[in-house]
Amino acid sequence: MPLAQEIPMDRHFDITVIGGGTAGIVAAIQAARAGNKTLLVEKNGLPGGTMTAGGIAFPGLFFAWKKQIIAGIGWELVSGAAAESGLPLPEFEKQNGMENHPAYQVRLNPLIYAAYCEEKMVSAVVHLLYHTMLAEIQTVTDGLDVTLCTKEGLQKIHTRRLIDCTGDASAVALAGCEVIHPFPCQPATYSCTLSNYDCDTLDWEMLRQAADKAVADGELRYTDLGWNIHAFSGQILRAHGNNANHIFPETPPHTAQERSDLELAGRSSLLRAWRFLRRQPGLERLEISPSAFECGIRESSVIKGEYTITGEDYVSGKKFPDALCNAFYPIDLHGEDGVTPLQLHPGTVPQVPLRALLPAGSDFIAAAGRCISSDRKANSALRVQATCMATAQAAAAAACVSLRHAIPLKQVPIAEVRELLEQHGAILPQ
Repeated sequence: MPLAQEIPMDRHFDITVIGGGTAGIVAAIQAARAGNKTLLVEKNGLPGGTMTAGGIAFPGLFFAWKKQIIAGIGWELVSGAAAESGLPLPEFEKQNGMENHPAYQVRLNPLIYAAYCEEKMVSAVVHLLYHTMLAEIQTVTDGLDVTLCTKEGLQKIHTRRLIDCTGDASAVALAGCEVIHPFPCQPATYSCTLSNYDCDTLDWEMLRQAADKAVADGELRYTDLGWNIHAFSGQILRAHGNNANHIFPETPPHTAQERSDLELAGRSSLLRAWRFLRRQPGLERLEISPSAFECGIRESSVIKGEYTITGEDYVSGKKFPDALCNAFYPIDLHGEDGVTPLQLHPGTVPQVPLRALLPAGSDFIAAAGRCISSDRKANSALRVQATCMATAQAAAAAACVSLRHAIPLKQVPIAEVRELLEQHGAILPQ
């Protein structure tokens, strides 16, 4: 295999992170702070992914059983952005297991979070490239030649290691490694902000009857207003539009066309809901404004890794010799009836091993975020934002150690990776 000698040296990077969302920001900062020339490639014009463009700006869970189990760079960003916005942290000392777990997710201002993360990335000397997507990946002797689609056209870079934080395992797939697309997959959600009404004065029975008729007439779907496909819930009103509908993909949403179809379906759902609600008593002055600019995806693709975390591994808190970070969230599979979280037994703290971050067959690529190697049950919990941040820092630390010794990622000494993570504030699995 040829070396990338024709690529100018200013386009040579130690570590390239593809996807500047929940995971990618953390991976890039970890890589850069460890002394590596780092490039972050992001398709949007701002970082944060689901937390910003997707409108779900309440990451969790960082604490389990009243004890912090995820910290490091992700916690630094989240707690710092909350303080910057003047927003209080949850009272973690009152956390009673997984009971009412959403109360212990950290509420953020998404714009402040994006700007705060950018400040931290610039300070760490991360090279940022927005409005850019992958076009091609070729494995060469000393790393990867990556073709990017930029505003100016196709540009080629060389990177010694790459971390896939796309959520859809796009880089792993383009590199020729196996990627799994579960289907049927969990529904997406298109968030908005609804205002100028009072839930306490609404006639909920009249709303239910009106919704039943609108659904029967083909003007509305129950999932336009909530998570249940079979009946009216009014969840979108109670949640003021945030994370309150279900958009069911007709195909696994990992290609450009499939994602385009899902975006169209998401905004069509909001338009149906808007037209219906504005006709109802008490909602005549309803206002809608954006909190998201794209669908929030729960499930699309996972890598086929050196190890696949199973649902049983997760709920039992299986301990791994190569564990690099903790995870904590109920099993959270969304479906036609909404979601019924499966709580973990008291004291259980799941772990994520390095092998689940490594695509089978690649020496130079790691993955982080919701596309890590896991079955549907485990992935429904592992996909949440705090865990995505933890896996990103772990993947980046492994890439740093791999470069330090000029060895494949799967050969890195785990103790050395754990030591680097601890130096950068991460909490290690016990």
